[in-house]
Amino acid sequence: MRKFLVVLDDSRECLNAMRFAAMRASKSGGGVAVLSVIPPDEFNHWVGVGEIMRAEARERIEVHFEVFAKWMRDKQAIDPELVIREGEPVPEILALIKDDPEIGVLVLGAAVDKKGPGPLVSQLSRSAGSLPVPITIVPGDISKERLEAIT
Repeated sequence: MRKFLVVLDDSRECLNAMRFAAMRASKSGGGVAVLSVIPPDEFNHWVGVGEIMRAEARERIEVHFEVFAKWMRDKQAIDPELVIREGEPVPEILALIKDDPEIGVLVLGAAVDKKGPGPLVSQLSRSAGSLPVPITIVPGDISKERLEAIT
């Protein structure tokens, strides 16, 4: 089964990337893998404090994921899988793609502010020619109706 990989973070554009991945997977008989990356600098504290913070970060991610997962299951009949990794986002995205041969498309949401499309889109699009899978970049301000029409 081909999976669409989408990154779960706190950005606004993440929502449209999730929607697009779920709709495409639903219509093409695929699946969705949702990756959330915890930056390593969040835990540069004493060992005990770092472990508590790590557990809290995972819990926040799981709650955030469940909102998207419920919508995917209820509206798109897709049961997404959650992958949580610690490290820098781009290397972890590439490592997951390498580790999971079913991942066929990376779906990213593009920010709409004047700062640019966002760090993931900027970094990964620079090396798009050598990536092992295609990237789909979903505009952050595209309407839900337009997403439904193009998927």
